[in-house]
Amino acid sequence: MAERAARLSLLVALLVLGLKALAYGLTGSVALLSDALESIVNVAAALLALFAIRLAQKPPDATHPFGHTKAEYFSAVLEGVLVVLAALLIAKEALPRLFHPVPLEGLGPGLLVSLLASSANGLLAYHLIRQGRLHRSPALVADGYHVLSDVLTSGGVLLGVGLAWLTGFWILDPLLALLVAGNILLMGFRLVRDSVGGLMDASLSPEEVARIQEVIARELGGKALEVHDLKTRKAGHRAFLEFHLVVPGETPVAEAHRLCDRLEKALEEEIPGLSVTIHVEPESERRG
Repeated sequence: MAERAARLSLLVALLVLGLKALAYGLTGSVALLSDALESIVNVAAALLALFAIRLAQKPPDATHPFGHTKAEYFSAVLEGVLVVLAALLIAKEALPRLFHPVPLEGLGPGLLVSLLASSANGLLAYHLIRQGRLHRSPALVADGYHVLSDVLTSGGVLLGVGLAWLTGFWILDPLLALLVAGNILLMGFRLVRDSVGGLMDASLSPEEVARIQEVIARELGGKALEVHDLKTRKAGHRAFLEFHLVVPGETPVAEAHRLCDRLEKALEEEIPGLSVTIHVEPESERRG
């Protein structure tokens, strides 16, 4: 399903790029041009996401025993870099017109085409974010929020260009393009920051860690003395948990093993895609 959503993202991105390029061709608006340039980034991002999701789905092998799930983070980092490049291109086109505003033509048809493109993007963003969360795919979620940002940006551009058309205040066109560039730069920074966190083995969210601790407390039911050194990390749609479990010294190995099996099953049901490693220790290792 994640790969199907990525293919849909690519198809819609190509359609939207064509519509936005047509809108710019009809009007000559540098703000609409900035919107079209951002769509080029969307196409590149969709391609990267599709490639990364396919790679991340490969099973573990001899050289990658933990799988290939971190490939999705590389996709998101590259997407962030492309976003920054798009912002610089927009600024390059907008700055000359800031000092020499140009009246625009054909705005009626152009704005209508752009509105159609934004509507398609809005539906796509909702679908990508929903599927990305469902399948725990950073690449899909990043792509979805990227497309959503594009929708919000396009809405602002349409409003501003429409106001410029009604008032004749044509400097609004390059001003809006520069605002779009600033928004895209911020989005690119966030994408890179979040993806680098995944590459650096960032822990699960505080909410997820709290759920893990609740499951452990519930399942142990006083059959262990202590849990310590609990560590988590995430890698694409997978998550990893390890902790030390202190049991009474006289606990049989088979009983400790059954306790660990029950814990692992309950934790994996609570957080799908979670891989659990438990180190059992005797009472002599108890802390405090």
